[in-house]
Amino acid sequence: MSDEELIQIANEVRKGVVVGTHSAKAGHPGGSLGAADIITYLYFEEMDIDPADPRRADRDRFVLSKGHCAPALYAVLAHRGFFPVDDLPTLRHIGSHLQGHPNMNDTPGVDMSTGSLGQGISAAVGMALAAKHWGDSYRTFCLLGDGEIEEGQVWEAAMFAGNHHLDNLVLIVDHNGLQIDGTIEEVNSAMPITNKFEAFGFHVIELADGNDMAQVRAAFEAAREVSGKPVCIVAETVKGKGVSFMEGQVGWHGKAPNDEQFEQAMAEFEARAAELAKEA
Repeated sequence: MSDEELIQIANEVRKGVVVGTHSAKAGHPGGSLGAADIITYLYFEEMDIDPADPRRADRDRFVLSKGHCAPALYAVLAHRGFFPVDDLPTLRHIGSHLQGHPNMNDTPGVDMSTGSLGQGISAAVGMALAAKHWGDSYRTFCLLGDGEIEEGQVWEAAMFAGNHHLDNLVLIVDHNGLQIDGTIEEVNSAMPITNKFEAFGFHVIELADGNDMAQVRAAFEAAREVSGKPVCIVAETVKGKGVSFMEGQVGWHGKAPNDEQFEQAMAEFEARAAELAKEA
């Protein structure tokens, strides 16, 4: 797909994030909006997957280690055809297969149940190791938050991946600089991120703007060329990207929009869609 087509899909994905969290009156829109471009690119361009066969043995895997950003994953899965887009307003409702964190038992397309921060990367490393052990060709992708990498388990998993040369593993650190209690500097900074992953045996790709589709494409194309080492893409993103009053605001980490805010956000998405249509 072209970058322009992917940008249009990402705009619809962001709309799905706001629809879901508004309907649930809960959830995490900020990080979900910021990660929308990367997850869109993975599912629509990079990963070898089949919505008609979500459990295909040789499919590429994706682990959302920052599981609270499930609204973005659900919106991408819906638009990719794993389940109807009309399911998105059921987010966090009783009986829905779209709960606050991803559940691989209930939701088509979810490869790992996540939510406890720091644990998803360990599952992803295990998937990559299994592929190496059995001689399988699939690749594993894992998205972490820059606040999440304050967890020690992240670095144990990273050490293992580097030591075992898991070059079928691609980590993406969503580096928006904000977490639930404030900036990462105020809470417990893991900087310098690039140097740390390099020290653990990773090939690191710095993605200056993880909300720019052309740059996202270039980063993943570069990752495909790496052999002998796992890859970590450190992606600079904007929390709340695409909604003017949410962008860069830590307060939107885990707060749903009210009716007025919902209408404003949807108007911004519609305006963006019209703008993209003119450019097409």
